[in-house]
Amino acid sequence: MGVRCGVKKVEIVHTPVLLNESLEYLSPLGESFEKDAFMIDSTLGEGGHSFNFLSKYPSLSITGVDADAQIQGRARERLAPFGERMSFYNGWFNEFYADYPLERHPDLILFDLGISVFHYERSGRGFSFRHDEKLDMRLNPSAGESAEDIVNSMPEDQLANMIYLYSDEKFSRRIAAAIVEERKIGRISSTKVLADLIYGCVPAKYRHGAIHPATRTFQALRICVNSELKRLPEAIHNAFNTLNAGGKMGVITFHSLEDKIVKNYFRNLAKQCVCPPEAPFCTCGGSPCAELLTRKPVEPSEEEVKANSPSRSAKLRVVRKIRDAGKERLYGVEAL
Repeated sequence: MGVRCGVKKVEIVHTPVLLNESLEYLSPLGESFEKDAFMIDSTLGEGGHSFNFLSKYPSLSITGVDADAQIQGRARERLAPFGERMSFYNGWFNEFYADYPLERHPDLILFDLGISVFHYERSGRGFSFRHDEKLDMRLNPSAGESAEDIVNSMPEDQLANMIYLYSDEKFSRRIAAAIVEERKIGRISSTKVLADLIYGCVPAKYRHGAIHPATRTFQALRICVNSELKRLPEAIHNAFNTLNAGGKMGVITFHSLEDKIVKNYFRNLAKQCVCPPEAPFCTCGGSPCAELLTRKPVEPSEEEVKANSPSRSAKLRVVRKIRDAGKERLYGVEAL
């Protein structure tokens, strides 16, 4: 691979998780792929996984998908030395796979569902309360409701239910009530105001736990703002059907709600039949659509967790495609 001279070096702030495991399980070598395999990085971010795949497998080409034009711009600079082996698509992955825009179908697909450290540390959009920033949290800041909009307009019961559903926050009702009282006084528009409000409304004992008491609420808001769990089931289903037969798809999750969706869908793909027990005859094809390459999720080593603490909750699941899957394989795979 020839590296172009004069390419601006990008300061990278995010370390890709389960990198070695991803390179191994999604290797294009020794499979039934063409010599020049094609991969889609469905969640490009700063391009960490793509950079390493392109470096390790010189005949591989990749299209990187990301809804955030700002972080994709950073990835473009970082990956420029790979030339035409790397291409880009700016948009949500569920929309990309729902109306697949490319002529060539992939041999490999990777989803890394984690939020980049860049978003927490450099985006200025309020993903973290470590900095006092405007409450936004949108991965695509030009569309949809922001976290500020939701915090200041969602009815109290709905707000409490959302916080609990997306984060398992046991004080969700107390937090929602405090938010509603505060917004009667004035609009809640900054991360510091919201974090301090949550800190002040929970029991004193809860304030000094392993994590800041606002952590779960911020997670719930981010999931809600970006419709993360609503996008996922259809996205992975349509992505699977774009794969060439024999191709492999891997998904890295970071919390139990994501992992449950992926686990159940992959299990359905590997089942011989997913028709309801009361069905008089099989209508799903009666044979597996995929082979599970990871019977149990692959988790980071102790060394990786020590070196990169955000990896501690990561899980990788991988399947190999046998044939296309019908909608019935989505039975029991709830979009939250």
